[in-house]
Amino acid sequence: MRCNLIARRSKPKLPADFDPAIYLELNPDVAKAGDDAALHYLSHGIKEGRRYRHNSQEFSAALTGVANRFCSNPPKAQNIVDIFDGEWSSAMPTADLAARPGHAQLFDDHRIKFAQETIGPFGGMTLLELGPLEGAHSYMLHGYGANVVAVEGNQRAFLRCLCVKEIYGLSRVRFMLGDFVEYLETSGPTFDAVIACGVLYHMTNPLRLLRAIVRRTDRVMLWTHYYDDKLISKRSDAHLFSIDENTRELLGPYDGMRKSYAQEALDWSGFSGGQEAHAIWLRRESIGQFFRDHGYEVIEGRDEPDHPNGPCITLCARRRD
Repeated sequence: MRCNLIARRSKPKLPADFDPAIYLELNPDVAKAGDDAALHYLSHGIKEGRRYRHNSQEFSAALTGVANRFCSNPPKAQNIVDIFDGEWSSAMPTADLAARPGHAQLFDDHRIKFAQETIGPFGGMTLLELGPLEGAHSYMLHGYGANVVAVEGNQRAFLRCLCVKEIYGLSRVRFMLGDFVEYLETSGPTFDAVIACGVLYHMTNPLRLLRAIVRRTDRVMLWTHYYDDKLISKRSDAHLFSIDENTRELLGPYDGMRKSYAQEALDWSGFSGGQEAHAIWLRRESIGQFFRDHGYEVIEGRDEPDHPNGPCITLCARRRD
């Protein structure tokens, strides 16, 4: 995913210390026009840089802002986690954490265990991980004895990965910030395996990613949501899926559907999707067929047709001799 993130579409809000009377006092032209102070500030004042506090209040706010840049607690792992309070997806191992963030059990994930059993063991291997999110799978792969290069395009997710690396001492993991498709398409080393968990269904051109992956490795672990007419039609978000000629032309012999992100997902500070407001979900059959067409044996793992976020499949692919 590229470094630029999807722009948040939330409306501007009044500052907590906004006082209509002070705003009108400092902006007499607004008072003279009889405009509502709050409405004027939101529609014009923010853009025009108008003041809404007296100098003494602004100075006090500036001091508070400086103080908020520092941590006054003794050094501990919880201080690191709290930097991104409210953004974490992963439930972390204890590591002396008073409050474990997130909820997803990504630090003990059956998908990575399946990969270890199917295309591993990973001890001594050099792996490429795409979209590590918060480093939970990197943690597991490190525990298996692998050397890991992990490429993340979401800037805040990348910083959370660095937090996890520091908390758990992931000495054989290198996190890189950038677009992993661009990375794969440049000349570079091959890898013993590529781990692509939770990234394919965020791509606007999923075949481009798959083609780039098979050029750099003989072993792939993939977990992704997929499109299925019957399963998707029963979901409350079925209206977010559509098909057009551009999508059909892009996919060629394979099949899939375009999915738009829901607005609430785009507005969440911890959003971890793609760089555009939509992505393309391939059909399950098309994913397996792509690998077979490129000389791989496909080993399917757990299929979850009733997953709350949409049907999904875990699979591994190994290039045939």
